[in-house]
This record gives sequence, C-alpha cells and structure tokens, in this order.
Amino acid sequence: MPILYVMIVFAVLVVSIISRGLIVVRQAQVVIIERLGKYFKTLDSGIHIIIPVFDKIRPIHWRYTKADIRGNTIQVQKIEDRIDLRETVYDFPRQNVITSDNVSININAMLYFQITDPYKAVYEIGNLPEAIEKLTQTSLRNVIGELTLQETFTSRDGINAKLRDILDDATDKWGVKVNRVELQDILPPEDIKTAMEKQMRAERDKRAKILTAEGEREYQILVAEGEKQAKIARAEGEAQAKILVADAERKSIEFIAEAVKGTTTDPAQYQVALKYVAAFSEIMKQGDKTVVIPYESSALLGSVKTLANIFKQ
Repeated sequence: MPILYVMIVFAVLVVSIISRGLIVVRQAQVVIIERLGKYFKTLDSGIHIIIPVFDKIRPIHWRYTKADIRGNTIQVQKIEDRIDLRETVYDFPRQNVITSDNVSININAMLYFQITDPYKAVYEIGNLPEAIEKLTQTSLRNVIGELTLQETFTSRDGINAKLRDILDDATDKWGVKVNRVELQDILPPEDIKTAMEKQMRAERDKRAKILTAEGEREYQILVAEGEKQAKIARAEGEAQAKILVADAERKSIEFIAEAVKGTTTDPAQYQVALKYVAAFSEIMKQGDKTVVIPYESSALLGSVKTLANIFKQ
C-alpha cells in the first residue's frame, strides 16, 4: 500500500514536471529560453519541451508612455514572456517641438516597427518601447528644428521619410525594422493658427480678384477685337461700294460720250444734269410749291433734253 502511494506521488510529480516543461508557442511569436541564467535558445512557433528548473522563460519588461482618453500621458508597464514578431503600431503622445523660426508646435507621431531579431531586442537594449519613444522624440525635434513652420506643413512626406531613415538606422542594432513613420497632427499655437487662417482667406480673395480681373481683361480684348473686325468689314464694304459706283459712273460717261460724239455736249455735264433732274423730282415729291433752280441748271437741263431727243432718234 505505501508503495502504491509512492508510485502515485511519483507519477503526479512526473506529470507536473512534464507539464511545466511543455511550451506551446503561437504563430508569429517567439520565446527566449535561458538555462541557468544564460541565453540558451529561441523557441519558434510550435510545441517545445524544456527542462524545468534548469531552463526558464526570459521575462521581458516593456515600459512605454501612452495617452489616456483625456489626452493625459501615463506610464504603462507590462511583463511579457513572448515576443510578437508582427508589425506593431506605436502611437506616441503629442510632442512639443520648436521650428527654426521659433514657433512652438505640437506633433502627434505614429510609428510602425517590427522586431526582426528577438535576441537583440532583449539583450541589446534595456527597454525597447521606451528606447524607440525617446529616440523618436529627439529625432523629431532635430528634423523639425531645421524647418520653418510653413515648411513643416508642406513637407510632411519628406519629414516622414527622413525620420524613418534615421530611426531604422539607429534601431538596427536592437533587432528592429522601422517600416513607416506618420505625422498625424501638427498643431500650431492658437494665435499662429488664427493668423494663418486670415492669410489663407486673404490669399483666396486675392486669387479671386486676379481671376476676375483677368476675365474682365479677356472680355474687353474680345469686345475690342470684335469691334475692330466689324469696322474693318464695314470699311471694306464701303470701299467696295464706292469702287462699284465709280466704275458704273465711268461706264455711263463712256456710253454717253459715245452717244454724243460729234456734238458740243459735254458727257460730264450731262451726268450733272441728270443728278439735278433726280434732285428736282425728289423736291417735287415733297409737295413744295416754290422751287428755286440755279441759272446754270437750266442750261444743263436743256442739254439733257437735247440728248434725250438724240437717243429717241
């Protein structure tokens, strides 16, 4: 009977030891194992067996800063026995930095990093999240300190790329790969913000006035060009009409000269006499009872009568 109790106790002890030595590591995680206080090996995902008492999991103390729901910064400390190899997002609290033109602004930065070498992440740095946070803060101050406020707003992509290169190079010996750095918010002081808004409104008003002036100028140019083309067209029409009238009169004089050849009648005077007749007809249409005819006109009218008789013959 005592032997049975001993066997049961021994079996329970063996099961306990085996259970303590059995470690299941999930996908995308690793476990650091130390044997007698010294690094032994890194366990990847899967089932592993270690020797209890001799082999122990290395606990990792993570300490970092985060913002609560009210925006206040608080210190958070966690003890992990597994290292996550997935990409991690670290949202830093707002940082107060000063630009090259001495403007104090608040910047909220977000960092995407991934542990590529668990051994370095544990043994090369005392507290990885805190080290990354402090490095990001100092790098951000250095980069922003070289830029003016206006350049900070317009060079966000350049700032992100420069910070990523600096952090990736500095964290390489910690076994960390910095993939991206994003500046979420850039908040200037309230007075600077008000001044910038006024400047933006002034710029918009200026652009609107410039566009209106340019439109008015284009309209005036088009109107002037249209009037110019119309005047040219009218002048060309009048010139063409005068040419046609003169040509008709020339042909008429030539015809009359041919008709009165051998007489004493002047063709030009005959043309003048015809115009007198036309004018006299217009006067008579108006119903005037008294008509004054110059003396020389009677002679011209006589010539017209004579030519009329000649044409009848």
